[in-house]
Amino acid sequence: MFSKRNPIANLSAWLIAMGATLAALSSSAAELSSATFAGGCFWCMEKPFDEIEGVHSTVSGYIGGHKHKPSYREVSAGTTGHTEAVEIKFDPQKVSFEELLAVFWRNVDPFDGRGQFCDKGSQYRPGIFFHSEQQKAKAEQSLAKLQSGELKTALANGEKIVVEITKASPFYAAEDYHQDYYQRNPVRYNYYRYRCGRDARLEAVWGPAQKTKK
Repeated sequence: MFSKRNPIANLSAWLIAMGATLAALSSSAAELSSATFAGGCFWCMEKPFDEIEGVHSTVSGYIGGHKHKPSYREVSAGTTGHTEAVEIKFDPQKVSFEELLAVFWRNVDPFDGRGQFCDKGSQYRPGIFFHSEQQKAKAEQSLAKLQSGELKTALANGEKIVVEITKASPFYAAEDYHQDYYQRNPVRYNYYRYRCGRDARLEAVWGPAQKTKK
């Protein structure tokens, strides 16, 4: 409790309280981990991760190329080597990297290395970009699991999983108008998904989607 008669004690108490608050905020921020996935159009990759409990943010951007701070026009032209991706900040105490991997796989066509759905070119190639050796190992384990079982029917038909697992390189956030596109432009977003055949292909590969709530 603050004292009217002792301003020095009041200042000391305030500084201690502020220090505790800043320490808590710093600790909270330090607990967040990063995950980066590419699955074609980044507009469509934000939404499924935003719906997951423990995900704090998703950012659309570019990764895997050779130019510093590329623009959307450059990336979409396929001249920089980048692929469209989403960078996810998540709380590992609430959601595991394995759970994020499960969401990633369910939202890509793992057999198409030329792009994703109606978008073709290296800038739309699917990929997992690991931030640690632990993430790399878990990504490789999930890939091996799919190859040996979950997609057995598709694999038996001669299709091969072509998703790349690569060490994360510098990630550049896309222009502001790309961020949260599905929320800002829901009509255009849903029309794009439909015309691109994304949901139809995902259902053909994985079966009907299961709804998740945050």
